[in-house]
Amino acid sequence: SEYVVCALNFTPVPRDSYRLGVPKAGFYSEVLNTDASLYGGGNVGNMGGVYSEPMPMHGHPYSIAVRLPPLGMIVMKPQGG
Repeated sequence: SEYVVCALNFTPVPRDSYRLGVPKAGFYSEVLNTDASLYGGGNVGNMGGVYSEPMPMHGHPYSIAVRLPPLGMIVMKPQGG
């Protein structure tokens, strides 16, 4: 089954290394970042994506550490398998 992981930051402060639980190991591409320069933002993001780590979080066996842009949203999608 396909899924995406979304996170929103309603504060004016970027959040570095914000950890989100994910169900599968692998690479998660940043498919949407509302702070991208394309939308007039400052490009605070995840350089295209991040790899999961075997660190349980939010009831899932893996997690990703992402950079959340200020007053923005990111959408991460697992790649492959």
